[in-house]
Parts: sequence; C-alpha cells; structure tokens
Amino acid sequence: MVVRGDLGNVVARAEGGVEWTAAFADLGPAGFPMLWAMTPYGDAVFNQRQVPLLLSELDRLPAACGGDWVGQARELCQVVERGTHLYLWFVGD
Repeated sequence: MVVRGDLGNVVARAEGGVEWTAAFADLGPAGFPMLWAMTPYGDAVFNQRQVPLLLSELDRLPAACGGDWVGQARELCQVVERGTHLYLWFVGD
C-alpha cells in the first residue's frame, strides 16, 4: 500500500500489505463496494472522496479479513485526507 501524488510520486508507504485470505471472497459489493473491488493481483486506487467510504468498510471488516494491514491502511487514508491530489494505492502482485 502506498500513497501517491498525481505524478506517481510516492508520498507514504505501508510496511506490509493486505493479508489476502479466502474470507475476502465473502465480502459482497452491497456491503463492501470499496474492498470488494480489490483483487490480490490487480491494483486498486482510492481518491480523496472514496477514502471515507473505505474507512467505513474497514470499521466493519470481519475479523477473518483483518490484520496489521488494516491499521496501516487507516494511517495512509489519513495522509490522503490531509493532502491534495493524493491517492491510496493497493498494489497487487
């Protein structure tokens, strides 16, 4: 996970990544549209207007999908919210 500016410059970086488990398959688009859009292999990008929705989903995330990455994602969301022209990237393999 990284926060990038408009030009692709890295502003902040997480120490780890999403711990992808089979439990992510149970997250449906109605309840978790932001997280549901993520895949383990592709990139997902969230802008400043989408970050509050992502934070709301992180608050309701089932324990089976949790881990250290959740706290790191929250911190990076705050970086995006405080800045301008910043994007939170979940970088797939």
